[in-house]
Amino acid sequence: MVGHLVRLKLTLLRNGLRRSVWQVLGLVVAALYGLGVLVLAGAGLVALSLQDAALRETVLVLLGSALVLGWWVVPLVAFGVDATLDPRRFVTFGVPRRDLLVGLTLAGLVGVPGVVTALLAVGTAAVWWREPLAALAGLVGGLLALAACVVGARASTAALAGVIGRRRVREVVAVLAVLLLAMTGPIISGLTDGVAALGTGGLGRVVDALAWTPLGAGWAVAPAVVAGDAGAAVLRLLVALATVALAYLVWDRALTRTLVQPASASHEVKARGLGWFARFPATQSGAIAARAATYWVRDPRYAMAVAIVPVLPLVMVVSGAGDLVLVAGPLTGMLVGWSVSADVAYDGTAFWTHVAAPLRGVVDRCGRVVVAGALGALATVVVTVATAAWADALAHLPALLGAGLGLLLTALGAASVVSAMVVYPVQQPGDNPFSTKQGTSAVAFTSQLVGGTAVFVLTLPATVLAVLAVVQGSAAFGWAALVVGVLLGAALLVAGVVLGGRLLDRGAPELLARMRSFP
Repeated sequence: MVGHLVRLKLTLLRNGLRRSVWQVLGLVVAALYGLGVLVLAGAGLVALSLQDAALRETVLVLLGSALVLGWWVVPLVAFGVDATLDPRRFVTFGVPRRDLLVGLTLAGLVGVPGVVTALLAVGTAAVWWREPLAALAGLVGGLLALAACVVGARASTAALAGVIGRRRVREVVAVLAVLLLAMTGPIISGLTDGVAALGTGGLGRVVDALAWTPLGAGWAVAPAVVAGDAGAAVLRLLVALATVALAYLVWDRALTRTLVQPASASHEVKARGLGWFARFPATQSGAIAARAATYWVRDPRYAMAVAIVPVLPLVMVVSGAGDLVLVAGPLTGMLVGWSVSADVAYDGTAFWTHVAAPLRGVVDRCGRVVVAGALGALATVVVTVATAAWADALAHLPALLGAGLGLLLTALGAASVVSAMVVYPVQQPGDNPFSTKQGTSAVAFTSQLVGGTAVFVLTLPATVLAVLAVVQGSAAFGWAALVVGVLLGAALLVAGVVLGGRLLDRGAPELLARMRSFP
């Protein structure tokens, strides 16, 4: 049964690659990325093996602990990324629980992350090649650390499945993840300063502490052997074994609960009256706008566009960008306006209702841009005024608003055209907003690149006037930027809605057929 589960994972992977050339391309890119990581890490391990034992211990324990922590935490954030062997799929089969546990553990190594981690864990033993006994201890410790990674990841996701499966929790986690990603630079800078402040002695104390934790115990067995401390080596080995055993026990209990009482779908629809449909006119455009408003409020895929708004100026302020923070307002308009470029793709196969209904394309386009336009205008004005006040540049407010509103309106118009022409696999409702469907990258990248370039070129008149107003301190250029940005943006929005509507009238059935073919 264990071998069958591993073969099943390989079969699912092979069948997925047969569906689309883009999935093959995605796997090739991931494999090349993993190969690059292995080459760099291998070169680092070779260089590290020539250093003294203290430095080898410091590097392995610190990086190894970060690796284990990543395996435990990332699945909680990237929920839904790999559910090909979801334990809930085996509820109706009489698979012995022990076989299921072992099989799912080994199947977890099938894939680029698993293979790279396994090779790195085994390869760390080569760092101790000058001390054969330590190399053997390093191999055992590396295998235990690898088991802690895989089993711990399964245990954390299974134990917290009831929590992270809730929509609101997923949305909060997604927002926090965006904040952390946006703050990567300041965080790395802070960690670097913190390590420098600790000094050699302080860093050594951190390593000594990690060596006795579930994160670093497996990596710290070999250094204890090199130091001739047999007692510490045995105790650290016991800590690593206990970590795997405890993770196995947690996963076993959680798996038993899942198989006996499988959780229902986390995105069940709850009746809440008419909601936004009672607030919009009883027209076709009003109905589409009401549904769009519901998406923006309740769908984390749309909420990400709103969540990024306060992050932009915050990152710029923290990173000491100075007056560069003034671009946050115009950039907000661009991001929110362009966020509807995948609107039809987000509809999925539910788009059939638009195809079946006697609905003109221009009506569809109008209903979709109303809500995004209102939210984008509010966000653009608030961020622009706030950043201008922070930078003591309120005199440049007309220019900044002209650039921001011009980008917002133009992006809405361009997105209305792109979403009527291009669809690609996207996250389904309730999925992790960070998960990426295989076969998406090339199509999404091309459409985003072409569309973004078009928006930039079309808004050059307002942008140039705004830059001149700020650089030269000219109020006339500032007010001209505001007038040109709003009028030109409004004209481009109308043109985009009309053109997108015509494209939708002609190509809606083809878009639906394409989405129905997605895996």
